[in-house]
Amino acid sequence: MSTKYKATTTEDAYFITIITVGWVDVFTRLNQKQIIIQALRYCQAQKGLEIYGYCIMYSHIHLLCKATNGFILSDVMRDFKKHTSK
Repeated sequence: MSTKYKATTTEDAYFITIITVGWVDVFTRLNQKQIIIQALRYCQAQKGLEIYGYCIMYSHIHLLCKATNGFILSDVMRDFKKHTSK
């Protein structure tokens, strides 16, 4: 896996965009957005995710965030995407 754009430091905030496969409009219903928000809250409480802002669009999500408490942002995002992809 490439490390060119991988968040490996814990002191920096990153702007992250998560895109659905094929840019399909997945986040059009309120319950789908609530699942994403619940998962973000879980990551904040349990995985040291510090969120400065986010925007849920129809086919993608923008996040301005960083990992704290010894967590690595790329690991947190991996777990977040693994959980919300199902």
